[in-house]
Amino acid sequence: MTITAEPATTAGIDPVREPGKPVVVHTPAFTGMDEAVAWLTAQRAAIQAELHRSGAVLLRGVPVGDAAGFAQARDALIRQRAGYKEKATPRTDFGEGVFSSTDLPAIQPIRLHNENSYTLDFPGVLLFGCITAPREGGATTVGDMRQALRLLPPELVERFARAGWLLVRNYSELAGLPWYKTFATEDRSVAEVYCRDNTVGYEWLDDDSMRTRQRRSAIVTHPVTGERSWFNHFAFWNSRTLDADVREVLEETYGQDGLPFNTYLGDGSSLTDAEVDAVNAVYDQVTVRETWQSGDLMLVDNILCAHGRESYKGDRKVLVAMGEPVALADCAPQTAPSTTVFGE
Repeated sequence: MTITAEPATTAGIDPVREPGKPVVVHTPAFTGMDEAVAWLTAQRAAIQAELHRSGAVLLRGVPVGDAAGFAQARDALIRQRAGYKEKATPRTDFGEGVFSSTDLPAIQPIRLHNENSYTLDFPGVLLFGCITAPREGGATTVGDMRQALRLLPPELVERFARAGWLLVRNYSELAGLPWYKTFATEDRSVAEVYCRDNTVGYEWLDDDSMRTRQRRSAIVTHPVTGERSWFNHFAFWNSRTLDADVREVLEETYGQDGLPFNTYLGDGSSLTDAEVDAVNAVYDQVTVRETWQSGDLMLVDNILCAHGRESYKGDRKVLVAMGEPVALADCAPQTAPSTTVFGE
């Protein structure tokens, strides 16, 4: 399904806009989650309108203290849950569609990306909730991908619009995730059916590992707002984005063709270091952040906004739920999904 349009009014909430930060809405003081859920339900249309305007909205003042309270807030704000497909990061599953935002090490920052941009349907909305705020850092960063598309070099945009982007994944026990965790099955035939049904090219390698290839559109149109957005994992998983020392070790260990993730222009060609740097510089330019406070919620429109995470110190518990699934076919992709490079 596509995201349902709401009346374009933010009456009932008072968004605060500050440079370098996502929009913040301060909620009334609540005596408990029942009262908070009633307010969130009543203000859902206004919050949704602001989400379509700004791409991300942080709600401050909701007394969310655990996964159960977070699920209550999710059900007030999100009408339909969305699954997490083709898993690419370790997460803790708390049940009822609630996960840890990521279990990657605290020292590792996570660059901006759009959730599941490589699948044929994906969450239209993400909800993050801070149960425990870290002592230092750890913000869930966000960036407007409409703005990113406007800032990218026009020549690069034209090349991606024509050919799309190509993702190549190698699944193993040693780096990244093994195929049976990504596809949630230990049956090769089940994984193969998924790949065929979802336009993912695949091959089995000698050591029971798997390699997949999928070409996707780099630019999509939001099915409600009608705005074009830069929507992909190209820079996020490109080997040139890695620290040079890390890339050297991975390439020495697995070879250029054996990296857990790598991306290319849709015609199979690689961008230069300068071109990848230009894309990452735009991500840096559009990134905004707000320090988490325990109980904060943040809604992110997954098409309009990319998200990431700062490194941090101290305990951090941030949950995520995914909802309002959207089909790629409903987003006017500029290149059709394929298992082959552009032109083949």
